[in-house]
Amino acid sequence: MSEKKHRVSRRQFLNYTLTGVGGFMAAGILSPMVRFALDPILKEETGQDMVAVAQVKDITTEPQRFDFKVKVKDAWYESEEPRSAWVFKDENGDIVALSPICTHLGCTVNWNGDKNNPNRFFCPCHYGLYEKDGTNVPNTPPTSPLHRYEYEIKDGTLYLGKAKPRGEA
Repeated sequence: MSEKKHRVSRRQFLNYTLTGVGGFMAAGILSPMVRFALDPILKEETGQDMVAVAQVKDITTEPQRFDFKVKVKDAWYESEEPRSAWVFKDENGDIVALSPICTHLGCTVNWNGDKNNPNRFFCPCHYGLYEKDGTNVPNTPPTSPLHRYEYEIKDGTLYLGKAKPRGEA
């Protein structure tokens, strides 16, 4: 009697077999696709290297725009992306390197770009204003200060890293 309870019919056997074979085939097809999609996420992120931008002796108290290129790896595609920074020395002689990207909508800001607002960074897209140190002027579109680049000085050369918002370490 117990033998009859545990018997598998032909229909059940074929159902189990085809389901198992189909599952193995699906796994064989999907696993390379999943690996291909997840590979860039699983790779160890390499930190952005510092890039030589200018000689420290050339930096003044007036903001100057310096253009440079950064090697960028986007999944499998590697390229050099152009970047720029507004660099100057503050009252204490410390170097300040600001991103030219407006925090409102990503337009490019210019130093002394508006005759009505001298000695300020100006965003022509929506009339955004920033003070010389990068803080946003109240009652203008930007709601946060310009991002600052990480920097280091080696052998009289200024190297810039990644631009970060003000409160980040």
